[in-house]
Amino acid sequence: MNRLLVAATASLLSMAAHAQVFRLTSDDVSTGVQVKDSQVLVGSGCSGGNRSPQLSWSGEPASTKSFAITMFDPDAPTGSGWWHWTVVNIPKDVHSLAPDAGNRSGLNLPKGAIQGRTDFGGPGYGGPCPPAGDKTHRYQFKVWAVKVDRLPIDSESSGALVGYLLNLNGAATAELVPVSTR
Repeated sequence: MNRLLVAATASLLSMAAHAQVFRLTSDDVSTGVQVKDSQVLVGSGCSGGNRSPQLSWSGEPASTKSFAITMFDPDAPTGSGWWHWTVVNIPKDVHSLAPDAGNRSGLNLPKGAIQGRTDFGGPGYGGPCPPAGDKTHRYQFKVWAVKVDRLPIDSESSGALVGYLLNLNGAATAELVPVSTR
């Protein structure tokens, strides 16, 4: 009996060691590092390029049927954070987004992907721009492995609604958290 238990335990440990880790990487943003000017908002006193960063992901769970990307600032002085970008219904065979995929037009997104409404009032990427003199802000770029093919989102869906549906339907997440100061 002990041999069987030892063999089963060894087998499980071996499988766990070979399990993939869901990861998000980028050529443009890194956790704890100041965002590049090319990602910073144009407006509200900022003069960046307002281009969404390149993002790549791998190691998603087998149950994944689609992906989503969110960008959220928990440090915004609103009491509820600030949604900078939401994209859902990215096909499961897509594992990266090119720079400027979050262009307001949506033309740079994979077929079928939808951008929701940000706290700037419309769809598309809105870059970092913390208020002058405020503390350093963290920007949570998160990729979601989603357990359904499609979420019922359109360009008027708020970040809060997108977040709610992703929390209900998410299988796993991975994130990068760059920062911005003024």
